[in-house]
Amino acid sequence: MQHLSGPSLPYRFLLLAALLSFLGISSVTGCGRTIGFEDTGGFGGGTNVGGAGAGGGAPCGNGQCSGGEDCGSCPADCGFCQGCGDGSCSSNEACGSCPQDCGVCNSCGNGPCDNGESCATCVTDCGQCASCGDGSCNANETCGSCPTDCGLCVTCGDTVCQSTEDCASCPGDCGACEKCGDGFCTANEDCLSCAPDCDACETCGNGNCNAATENCFTCPGDCGICPGCGDGFCGGTEQCASCAQDCGVCSVCGNDKCENFETCTNCPGDCGNCETIGCFEVVTCALGSCISFGGGGIPGFSLTCVANCVSQGCADVQFFVDQFINCAIGALPDCGGDFQCLQDTCQAEFVACINAECD
Repeated sequence: MQHLSGPSLPYRFLLLAALLSFLGISSVTGCGRTIGFEDTGGFGGGTNVGGAGAGGGAPCGNGQCSGGEDCGSCPADCGFCQGCGDGSCSSNEACGSCPQDCGVCNSCGNGPCDNGESCATCVTDCGQCASCGDGSCNANETCGSCPTDCGLCVTCGDTVCQSTEDCASCPGDCGACEKCGDGFCTANEDCLSCAPDCDACETCGNGNCNAATENCFTCPGDCGICPGCGDGFCGGTEQCASCAQDCGVCSVCGNDKCENFETCTNCPGDCGNCETIGCFEVVTCALGSCISFGGGGIPGFSLTCVANCVSQGCADVQFFVDQFINCAIGALPDCGGDFQCLQDTCQAEFVACINAECD
């Protein structure tokens, strides 16, 4: 491939952008995250239970308060006892019956849904209760077990992982759960606990920072970025969904979704195999998908998008595209905004590019 000579590289980028603007394209077709979200384990975790009910009856978490169950032994079925959530861990409360007052049990987060744990008290291990996500904060739900319905806990967002918080209820303070970021939205994840896998919540992006469920971590688009985001280091509890500037995009090659910045060249398993295209298709791809001419002035363009378009051409096509662009950039000082002048000056290179064939 020929190498650019003459003006400096930044200047050539500006000249290239100016050249592309002469074609008069006024719209851009972008690539985006194509998640709808994929729940590989069923959204409701109500059937994930940690043992039989009192007296060996029906298991806690089956949705029915029966067999000797009560609010103390099975809040997942019977709801939380009166007084739970008042901020004081009383004598009749424990981590298994009222984690919002007594703190999350030590065993929560070890993987299996142990005896005494349920969707109401340990989402991390047992998954969410079946009712979570219906828009109503039910008796067996709290800010700790279902913030999408009940809102974020008051302490969530203070940068300290309190004893009543965990990775499922407040990843902004406690960090993401172990499997968050694998590309699959599973039963113990949702848009608040794991936006990288489940995507942002539906209301995020409407321009209003809803304090009930949104903050700088769960929705930086509406609430602004968190302190430290933008320093170039992906540190602390930052993740791709909360701070793309530092952590990059949330695309995971291999999850059967062709996501942002994934293409047939870098992730054929998700996006399909590339098909070799000709010079005209390369130019159309680059100009129709990668260039934004809105707002006047020098157009904006995605260098990676242009590179992906060019990469789909065979060796000859890439050579002739490069040859034509080099000629056109060199002719800009004389031709100015006259694209016909550019085409006439580089007619041989343009014809060679159009006539290039791939074996």
